Amino acid sequence: MKYFHLIILFCFSLFTSARAQENSAPSLPVRIGIVGLVHDHVHWILGRAAQGDIEIVGIAEPDQELASRYARQYGFSMGLVYPSIEEMLNAVKPEAVMAFNSIFGHLEVVEKCAPRGISVMVEKPLAVSMDHARKMEKLARQYNIHLLTNYETTWYGSNHRAFQMIQDGKIGNLRKVVVHDGHRGPKEIGVSREFLEWLADPVLNGGGAVIDFGCYGANLITWLMAGQKPLSVTCITQQIKPDIYPEVDDEATIILAYPEMQGIIQASWNWPYNRKDMEAYGQTGYVISLNRSDMSILLDEKEGPFNESAPSWDYEDPFAYFAAVVRGQQKVTPLDLSSLENNLIVVEILEAARKSAKKGRTISLKP
Repeated sequence: MKYFHLIILFCFSLFTSARAQENSAPSLPVRIGIVGLVHDHVHWILGRAAQGDIEIVGIAEPDQELASRYARQYGFSMGLVYPSIEEMLNAVKPEAVMAFNSIFGHLEVVEKCAPRGISVMVEKPLAVSMDHARKMEKLARQYNIHLLTNYETTWYGSNHRAFQMIQDGKIGNLRKVVVHDGHRGPKEIGVSREFLEWLADPVLNGGGAVIDFGCYGANLITWLMAGQKPLSVTCITQQIKPDIYPEVDDEATIILAYPEMQGIIQASWNWPYNRKDMEAYGQTGYVISLNRSDMSILLDEKEGPFNESAPSWDYEDPFAYFAAVVRGQQKVTPLDLSSLENNLIVVEILEAARKSAKKGRTISLKP
């Protein structure tokens, strides 16, 4: 019996040691394919320091001059570059794909990737229209892939702190949310020629500032409203600089009406500075995300407002998050900022906003 216990103890020791090694061993990086280099947000992933969670294994970009320019800038081999999505997928078989092409091109990325079981993250917004968005949703559901949308503001610790305070009832029931996003204009701030060519195209981008920056507010407000769609959308767009942007709007204000709350989205290529901030007002107080970390908070009018610096969220960039999702280490819920469910509502809001601005009236949404 004594020796039997020793044998059991020895076997248990081997088992726990093996489990410990298994848990502590670093997992291989997620093999990422990039589709498109024409979105300037691609610099975020190309210039990201190696952290061991992702590896860029292929790039689909037909513009060889552009690819060559970035290869020199970031030191990657032109051997990674393929002229089409299909050729890149066939050659390197990535586990997941990140799209940095035009918004119109997002549908093709999902059409090529979904049947292969390859999850996709696109840059905001999800799609140029509900027609494209529904086709993308159908493919994602059919082939059981993750289809996520990336916004810079998803990674702001201030927004997550504001969300938690609202969830905890710190400012009472929400009554008004105002989101400001934009800058002096894409040409004015010096975006690349390749980016500007489609960003100011009503087909490839779906609109101007109303799409480019209106999507941020639609995404955040849908999140704060726990996935509830607004009752109606009212929008005014303008071309203040038709000499620079002759085919799209450069100024937009969108009003979202909910049963007991109002959302206001101010999207502009005319701000005198870069801004991405959010103001949430409740029955008893407010919480304002001034930037990625700085906040202004009022919980009691008599005590007055105070400033706070929010800690970083669990993930500081989309790549670490996407890698965790692909590996099954992070679950995506329908209420999450990156989720397909949230971003289908975003596209519906933006489509209604364009229709409202064109027709000059409020557009009601179906429940």
